[in-house]
Amino acid sequence: MDSRSDDVPRLHDAFRALRESLSETIVGQAALVERLLIALLADGHLLVEGAPGLAKTTAIRALAARLDADFARVQFTPDLLPADLTGTEVWRPQDGRFEFQPGPIFHSVLLADEINRAPAKVQSALLEAMGERQVTVGRQTYPLPALFLVMATQNPIEQEGTFPLPEAQLDRFLMYVRIGYPDASAETEILRLARERARENLQITAATITKMPIEDVFAARAAVLDLHVAPQLERYLIELVLASRDAKRYDADLARRIAWGASPRGSIALERCARARAWLAGRDFVTPDDVRAIAPDVLRHRVLPSYEATAEGWDGERLVAALLDKVPLP
Repeated sequence: MDSRSDDVPRLHDAFRALRESLSETIVGQAALVERLLIALLADGHLLVEGAPGLAKTTAIRALAARLDADFARVQFTPDLLPADLTGTEVWRPQDGRFEFQPGPIFHSVLLADEINRAPAKVQSALLEAMGERQVTVGRQTYPLPALFLVMATQNPIEQEGTFPLPEAQLDRFLMYVRIGYPDASAETEILRLARERARENLQITAATITKMPIEDVFAARAAVLDLHVAPQLERYLIELVLASRDAKRYDADLARRIAWGASPRGSIALERCARARAWLAGRDFVTPDDVRAIAPDVLRHRVLPSYEATAEGWDGERLVAALLDKVPLP
């Protein structure tokens, strides 16, 4: 057994502790906590949608606070400029030259709050960074940090003054996660924690939080790639994506409702996320349940309904659910 295999139990313990720590802060959103960790392990970006007050921003900030990495939050607004995100060149008269001043996008963890409120030019700047891990300003291209994670939020309400994300940019997100309201028991726990913190005036500072070294994140990512995926499961995963492009073999009505299916980036994302979910569960192999559990978040923004389907009330989430129902398990 190599040294990397010997290190896996320690990494499992570290991520288990990270998950527990996040769950203490983010009550009633276990699925969101899991998706945050999956995005971290699968080296992808995360888009979280939910009504105001559901701890979207809090969850992302909580994860960033527990990583030994620099963090920046950008509040996206209609008057935001690309330079506000990427940085700009500043003239230095004493030196007779321009000097590049990096923007917040050069942090390892970037929170893009209410991303759909930014105009197209800002979306374009973010698109290059997410897809190519670099930023171009003028004639110069600057690489982003080795750990670069964009976690974006958007609200499903108050659509006035928003700019819907282009499909090309949506495809850059590893997962598109929708969260709902907590149940009664979780809401009771939220009230208890709120009272407790107000009574004690509890201030959580960086010194009170154990930070995970970036090296552990990279080591865990390598361990995730070592998990076993059976050939039959790999074929099932690929068949799900292929069916999103041509569902006629399973259901002619479903086929006419799909305008565009998932790209190969969807196949890659589905496998990486299924692996990460299995690894978080402490297994060294991936199961069909891993694929099916993560498929809605990976594919809902990559499978686009036709105009006819939209008029009938179908969206990407409903199409993915139909695909999961039609494509047989291995």
